[in-house]
Parts: sequence; C-alpha cells; structure tokens
Amino acid sequence: MSQQHWEKIYENKTPDQMSWTQDEYTSSLQLLQSINADKNSKIIDVGGGDGNFVKRLLELGYQDITVLNISKTAIENAKKNLGKDASKIKWIVSDIKQFQPTETYDIWHDRATFHFLTTEKDIQTYINLLKNNLKGNLIIGTFSTNGPLKCSGLDITQYSENSMQHLLKNDFEKVECFTEDHTTPFDSTQNFLFCNFKKINS
Repeated sequence: MSQQHWEKIYENKTPDQMSWTQDEYTSSLQLLQSINADKNSKIIDVGGGDGNFVKRLLELGYQDITVLNISKTAIENAKKNLGKDASKIKWIVSDIKQFQPTETYDIWHDRATFHFLTTEKDIQTYINLLKNNLKGNLIIGTFSTNGPLKCSGLDITQYSENSMQHLLKNDFEKVECFTEDHTTPFDSTQNFLFCNFKKINS
C-alpha cells in the first residue's frame, strides 16, 4: 500500500470512478450515533478521502475532527469538498503504518483502510496504534468474507465478526457487528462488515 499508488489513483480518478465512494455513510453514522458521544469527542477518520463523512460530522455538531489519508491529493480533494468548513478539520497526510499520533482519540473511524493491510506485522502495527491512542470506540468497516479479494489492484484481508473479535480481544469488547452490501458508483456490489468495539477499561 504505497503512497505513490494512492496518489496516482486520486490524481487520475473522479469519485464516481472509485468503488468506495458513497454520499451517505449510513452505517458508520448509525454506529456513531448509538454511542451517544459528546460533541467535543476527539474523532479521527482514517482514510477519509472525500470529506463526505466529516461533512456530516460537522453538521451533527462534532467539533474536534481529524482526517488522515495516505494521499495528499485525497486530502486536497476533501478540503475542496468542505469549502470554508475545511478549516475546522485537522488534516494529516500519512501512511497509517507510519502514523505517529500526537493526541489520544475518543472515536476512531475507519471505513475501508484496515483491510488493505495484509501482513501480520502491518496488522499488528495498526492494532498497537489503537491500543495506545484510542480510549473510546472503534467504528470500523472492512470487506467481509463475502466481499472482494482485491480492491484498486491490491490484495486485501477479509474479515468475519469472529476474526475481528479475535484480533481485538485483548483490548476491545464488541458492541455490535453487522454486514451490508455497498453498491459502488458503477453498480457492482461489495459486502462489508461493520463493527463497533469499545476499549476495555477506557
């Protein structure tokens, strides 16, 4: 998952040519609102590439939002999408594997980044980030075991509710998981697993 690969995608494709694009982040927002989090909660959106999710967060009144993406072009596109509201967001260009947070988050949102990690080392690096820098809830969406095996020309890791629970069992407890079909902008279907996990002893 190289920065160069993703820069090329975001430079050469419009949102309606990217399979993950969605106008409404219904499942993510459903899980977020079930937490009933304080509007001052520190929220990070990992892989937030279009700005649509954080636009809704702002509309809902959340005030402390960070967006991370490996692609500088993706971040610039998201800023344009938000217009003047872009100044209300903290923007970070970083590969998640090299990310060094400077604050602890109450809510960590990731729709379709985690499943691009395919080695045990990279997956553990991500888990360690969660353990050390999240004190509240993880809202995560990954390809399910009925989902694609590749995306954007890259291999991915599929997850079931059980495999996700096993991966996080030492530090997080499952609140809720469900699968859903995501319809891409070009009318294909991808099955996702969405979960909400709460940090143990947070």
